[in-house]
Amino acid sequence: MNKTKIPLLIDTDPGVDDALALLMAFNDPRYDVVGLTIAAGNVGLEHTVRNALKVCEVAGCDVPVFAGCETPLLHPAPDAADVHGKDGLGDIGYTPAARSAEAEHAALAIIRLSHEHAGRLVLVALGPLTNVALALKLDPSLPQRIARFVVMGGAVTAQGNITAAAEFNIHFDPEAAHIVFDAFPTTDLADWEATVAHSLDHAELRGWLSAPNDRARFYEAISRQTREWSENRRGSRWFCADALAMAWVLEPDGGERVEARPMAVALEGRHSRGATVVDWRRQGGRPDNVRILLKYDQARFEAMIRGAIGAETEAQAAAG
Repeated sequence: MNKTKIPLLIDTDPGVDDALALLMAFNDPRYDVVGLTIAAGNVGLEHTVRNALKVCEVAGCDVPVFAGCETPLLHPAPDAADVHGKDGLGDIGYTPAARSAEAEHAALAIIRLSHEHAGRLVLVALGPLTNVALALKLDPSLPQRIARFVVMGGAVTAQGNITAAAEFNIHFDPEAAHIVFDAFPTTDLADWEATVAHSLDHAELRGWLSAPNDRARFYEAISRQTREWSENRRGSRWFCADALAMAWVLEPDGGERVEARPMAVALEGRHSRGATVVDWRRQGGRPDNVRILLKYDQARFEAMIRGAIGAETEAQAAAG
């Protein structure tokens, strides 16, 4: 156990944008990534576990990987294979990592690691909240041991990316999200609308990904399909939700505007299921339970991405 670094546990469903967030975490010497707990979401669990192991291998990080829940708690949900590729990492046919996942279930690993790093553990959820919800049902005291809890999810004014009102991670398992937001007294929320407000220029990103190193080459290959999908449908800017959430995890003081409000998850309704309903005027009398990221230092965010894929180092070397 490294006492000098901040222990970081990442619940994730890799996914192209998750892969970039993981590279960012692995690249930050202030943090000790103590585990990856894996959910189904962007694609099925078999693929998300395999992808997590591969990203670890590419980054040269021997972080334990724990497979979690294969489905949402109650209702089946569609994945995002049309965006991320059938395997979740662009269908490039990569050679699987040599290492396998641990035997321990992700929910049990979350509980165990919260005890091992009690009061210091930073927990970030980049995918559907199924594993965290199950951990809470097994151990309701979990939030008492978490130093900071960050979620990528939601659309705080109902401008969703999977339905008109809902963001993908919350919509995938709204019941799990309800359990989680109800249990944690404070959650730091980096939502889809913040992602849109902190987009990346496709042309600049292509330049960063041309850096001559293994991380940049790998990420250029696995992200090519989703970047092309995005450019065809959304124009010149790319939205990378998990990278923004991870930037806020790693450098919280980069959050230039953060608003605390009460928030609930809609569990019913043809148009509203999975929506994150924020009581902006605090009319319902409920306590604030989320801190919503509204503005992050864009230059700092982009510098962390360049560092994660080795583009910053290459640029510095060229300048020197």
